[in-house]
Amino acid sequence: MRRGLRLARRAAAVILFLVVAVAGILVPAAWLTARPGDPALYPPAPGDESVTVRLVAGAWHSGLLLPREALAQAAAEAGDGALIAVTERFGAYPALEIGWGDAGFYRAVPTIQALDWRLALKALFTPGGRPAVLHVVGVAAEPGAAFPGAGLVTLRLSRAGFRRLAAALAQSFATRDGHPVEAGPGLYGPSLFYAAQGRFSLLAVCNHWSAGLLDAAGLPTTPLLDILPQGLVRDLSWRAGAHAP
Repeated sequence: MRRGLRLARRAAAVILFLVVAVAGILVPAAWLTARPGDPALYPPAPGDESVTVRLVAGAWHSGLLLPREALAQAAAEAGDGALIAVTERFGAYPALEIGWGDAGFYRAVPTIQALDWRLALKALFTPGGRPAVLHVVGVAAEPGAAFPGAGLVTLRLSRAGFRRLAAALAQSFATRDGHPVEAGPGLYGPSLFYAAQGRFSLLAVCNHWSAGLLDAAGLPTTPLLDILPQGLVRDLSWRAGAHAP
């Protein structure tokens, strides 16, 4: 009995040591890699014109729900041909949901139930990363009805911050002769895949892409927390004062 008790105490001590050691590594790493945001862009000053966007967070993937008209206006002001073409292509819809991810995994795994661990591991750990795609969906319904199983985070951006976000989004599209490159039908609803810039890997997942666009809009983000959708949701809540709709 005493021997079993001693073993249990040793095991507990080892577990506690490991927890403290991991925390001792992750907490400084999160702090060192945190992005400060831009107070001149976010949050918008009281009374200033703003644009409302939403983070759509699923079990393993996140994307951004953006007002199409504001996006088209920002694209036209900046002369972003690829983004102009996309907003015109989905001109019948008031909002666009846009996500970025591994070209193979994104197409093959539309839901968590379809998860293929072999594809997931290949996407995350291929040396040098893998080709990426953008997924664009035309959305007409209210956000809660359009994404009933997802977590939604509402963000009010300054007009200048939204223009920065739109510019970063435009740079995510791979282009040919100045036009976005369509890469096949999307996963649900009125949607399309587009060829994308960047390489997908463990250090650059879809949630990092979403966080990167929000960081361009002036929001503070923490890449280490943003690996998973729920980490990104909490990051936006803690550091940017975001809230559910």
